Parts: sequence; C-alpha cells; structure tokens
Amino acid sequence: AMTPASRLPVEEGDVVLDLCAAPGGKATELGAKLHGTGLLIANDISSKRAKALLKNIELFGVENSFIVTEYPAKLAEYFTGFFDKILIDAPCSGEGMFRKDPAMVKAWEQNGPEFYAKLQREILAQAVPMLKDGGMLLYSTCTFSPMEDEGSVEYLLSLDPALKLVDMEGYSGFVKGNPEWIGSDNKEIEKCVRMFPHKLEGEGHFLALLKKGEKTPTKNVKFSQKRKGLKGEEKALFEQFSGQLNRVFDPGRLESKNGMVYYMPEELPDMKGLRFLRSGLFMGEMKKKRFEPSQSLAMALKKEDCTKRIEFSAEDEEVFRYLKGETIPLKPEQIVEEGGKSGGWYLVCVDGYPLGWGKAAGMTLKNKYHQGWRLM
Repeated sequence: AMTPASRLPVEEGDVVLDLCAAPGGKATELGAKLHGTGLLIANDISSKRAKALLKNIELFGVENSFIVTEYPAKLAEYFTGFFDKILIDAPCSGEGMFRKDPAMVKAWEQNGPEFYAKLQREILAQAVPMLKDGGMLLYSTCTFSPMEDEGSVEYLLSLDPALKLVDMEGYSGFVKGNPEWIGSDNKEIEKCVRMFPHKLEGEGHFLALLKKGEKTPTKNVKFSQKRKGLKGEEKALFEQFSGQLNRVFDPGRLESKNGMVYYMPEELPDMKGLRFLRSGLFMGEMKKKRFEPSQSLAMALKKEDCTKRIEFSAEDEEVFRYLKGETIPLKPEQIVEEGGKSGGWYLVCVDGYPLGWGKAAGMTLKNKYHQGWRLM
C-alpha cells in the first residue's frame, strides 16, 4: 500500500498534493521526503476519514502540511498550475484487496468497475490542471480492473497532450501494463505497473507515473499576505518556553488563532474559503498565562532540539505507564538538563526518539501525553 508514495519522486522544497489522502500512510511518507521544506496539502473529502489522516500526520511530526476536506473541483479553483507533485490513490473497486478483506467482494457487487471508473475520471479531470508544467503525477489503485487501471490512464493521457508516461524504478514482481486489455494500441501504457499478490509480498495494486511537459517559471496561485507573528503577551509566553529549545522557529511564521499557535509554511497560498482541519504545524496553546506545547510539536522535534529531556529506554516499565497517561516517579539518571532551571516542560524520549511532553516537579513527572492517544 505504500508503494505509490515511494514511486513519486518528491524532493525537498516541492509543493505536493495527496488528493485522496486518508488514512494518511502515504501522506506521511511524502512529508518525510520533504524534510520540513516545501508544502504538503493532504486532502480527503470525508471529514471522518480526515481525522485519521490528521492523527497520522501529527504522529509522524510532518511540518509544512495542511489537512483539507474538499472536493477536487473546489481545490482546482484555487490551485491552477500549483503543484510540483500530485499523488492520486484513487477510490476503486478494490479487487486487489479481496484476499485480505472478503468484505470487499460484497462492496464490489454493489459498486463495480463501471461505477469507480466514472468517479476516477472525474477526479483526474480536476487534478491535471493543478499540476505545474514539468510536474509529475502518480495515479494508483488497489484493483486489477483494466477499465479502472489502463482505461483511466488512457483517459488521463487524453486530458492534456503534455502528459507523458514515465518509466518507474523497477522492483521484483512488477508487471508491465497491458494496453491490449482495453483494446488500445498505445504501447506507452506498458510503462504502467501492476502488482499481483502471487508475485510479491502484499496485495494487488496498479501504478502509473506521468510527467507534464517541461518546467516554466509561471506562478498562477495567489499567496496570502505576510503574517505578523505573535505579539505582546503571547510572544513573551512562547519565547519563555522556546528558550529551552535548540531549534529556532522563524518568528514571522508563527500565527495565533484564538490562543492556538501554528508554525506556517514560508509561502502560504490563499486558502480562504476552503475547509481544513489543520493548517501548518500546531505548536501548542496559551492557557492561563502560560504556553503549553502540543503533541505534534514533540513529534516534529529531534532529541537534540530540546535541552530538558526525560530519557527512557524501550525496556523501561515507565514507557508503558507514560503511554497510559500515568504520573511517573523519576530516577536521577533519566533526567537530562543541558541548561536552564529545573522543573517545567520536558521532552519525553524513548531510545532517543521523542514520544511526548511531561511536566516535572522534583522527581515526579506529570503526564502530558496527548489524551486521545493514551492506552486504555
């Protein structure tokens, strides 16, 4: 299921759209490739499914990301020629999942290839105008249906003469596309890839990678005005906390919305009127004259980014207690303080990887692990 994201050649600084992103596994890989640069817009029309997407984006500490819940046609109104890379893991009849999930057979009986091929083509027709000249689009499904696979790719090629199929990096078990299965003589369709579960570990998938002409310097998207950063008391409270961080956050990219602080992308498209669950990296919130850092900030940091840490090993019983939300008595060797006063906020790490926050008083750690993620 992660193959599509691995075959889309995202580079640092790219502006990327994951158009059908929930539950978010592929979006996290795309975000990892960006290394905190560029911009990732992860979209899913289902607000319910998008909540799982949001959790995964935050769990992986993906920065410079927006979680959007819009129809492709709405996005196309905002983002003409905007994206360097687009991933479309399209809704499909799911034939590649029959072995893994027998319930998919009943779903196929209700809505088969004809239903999904129509839906896929509606999505593709809206996606192509959002791709920059020189940009790349990866189309994927989890079905074997030629109508939804090669058929949708042939339709995709018809949308813009600048679109051309690109060879993908090979892998043992990849099988080339079959234009004959849709009655086509376009041999370029052989550059598509089908994955059969009897030829590799995993389920069935189909992939097609396309490039749209050559790069041009044009920019067709409106950008919102420069942000003003935090002001007054909010600025002072954030700086009081961030003094313990070795990582510097650009003050001009910080934005407060009703006491919630976000770290926004350097260049921000005008998204007024779009429905979104999260904009930028949620840093934390102002509460009772103090700044409380967020779970997503913890996941975006590295161990060395914070001067005050609680360090556990994976074998320590305290890790399980922390994940359950319990208050934890500490041992001196678990406390790392590289500067500043003792007490207050500490980054909780396990084998060097951040897990969340805690607030220490003496030798006791008050648990600040995100309540919605705690073990029951």
